[in-house]
Amino acid sequence: MTGPSVDVGSVLASFAPRRHSEAVGRFARTVVAVAEPNSPARARALLFAAGKLAEYALSIGLELEAKVVLHPSVIERFCASSRAGSAPTRRTLRSNLRHLAKHAVAFAPTVPVAMPRERAKAPYSARELASYLALCDAQPTALRRARANALICLGAGAGLIGAELRSVRGADVVLRSGGVLVCVTGRRPRAVPVLADYHDRLVSAASFFGDRYLVAGQNPQSHNVTNPLIRSLSGGLDLPRLEPARLRSSYLVAMAEAIGLKAFMDAAGITCSQRLGDLVGHLEATPEETAVALLGAATVRGGPVSP
Repeated sequence: MTGPSVDVGSVLASFAPRRHSEAVGRFARTVVAVAEPNSPARARALLFAAGKLAEYALSIGLELEAKVVLHPSVIERFCASSRAGSAPTRRTLRSNLRHLAKHAVAFAPTVPVAMPRERAKAPYSARELASYLALCDAQPTALRRARANALICLGAGAGLIGAELRSVRGADVVLRSGGVLVCVTGRRPRAVPVLADYHDRLVSAASFFGDRYLVAGQNPQSHNVTNPLIRSLSGGLDLPRLEPARLRSSYLVAMAEAIGLKAFMDAAGITCSQRLGDLVGHLEATPEETAVALLGAATVRGGPVSP
C-alpha cells in the first residue's frame, strides 16, 4: 500500500458525520483509508457511504467492526431500507459499499438484488414549450404572468428544479460575460448560462420582482407555492400537466446538443455516463465567458421557442 495522497488524507482527517460523529467518523475513516481512494472526490463519496452504513448499523444494534458492518447481508439490508434514500442513491451507495467491503474485509462477492433504474423525464418539444409560454402570457394579472414566465424560463432555460428554483430572486438574474446568467445559491452554488430563447422573458420577470423571489412568493420553503401556478399552465391546447423535471430535461437536452455530447459518447463507445463525473474532475474549470458563448447561445431542440 502506498497510502493516501495529501489531498485525500486531508479529506479523511476532516470527515465528521452529523450523528454519532466520533464512532461513525472513526469507522468511516478507517475503512476508506484501507480502500485507498485515488482522488478527494472519490474519498468523499466513500466516506459518505461508510458513514451512512455505520449510522444504520448502530441503529439496529450492530458493533462498528468492518467484518460485521461491511458484510454483504448488512449492505443489502441497508440499501433496501428507506434510510438509504432514493433509488439512484441506493445504487450508488451499494456500489461504493461493496467496493469498501472488497478492500477492507475481502468478502466473497454475492449476487445483489436487482434495483430498478430511475429514468430521466422526457423533455418537452419546442411546440409544447411555446404553448406553455402562450399560457404564461394569458395569465390574468401582471404578477401571475411574470411568475409563470419565470417558472418556465428557470426550468427550461436554466435547468433549475426544487429548492434551487424556489430560492431565485430577481436580483440573481444578471447580464454579464456576454449573456444572461442565473446565480444559484445553496448546496451547489454556480452561475448558469440561460438559453438564448429565454433571455428577454427572464430578464423582464427579474426586473418585475427585483429582490423578491421569482417563483416562491413570500416563502421559498413552502412545498405548495408552485402548484397553483403549474395548474394554470397545464391542460388547454392539448398540453400535458407541467412538470419541473421535464422542464429541466428540456434544458439538459439543449445543453447536450450544444456541446456535442452524443457525438462524443458515440465516438468513445460510452453508453452510460456514470463515470464521466470522475473524468470531469481532471478537467480545468471553464471561464465564464467561454461557458456563456458555448451554452448561452444554445436553442431548444426543434427550433426557437416562440408562442
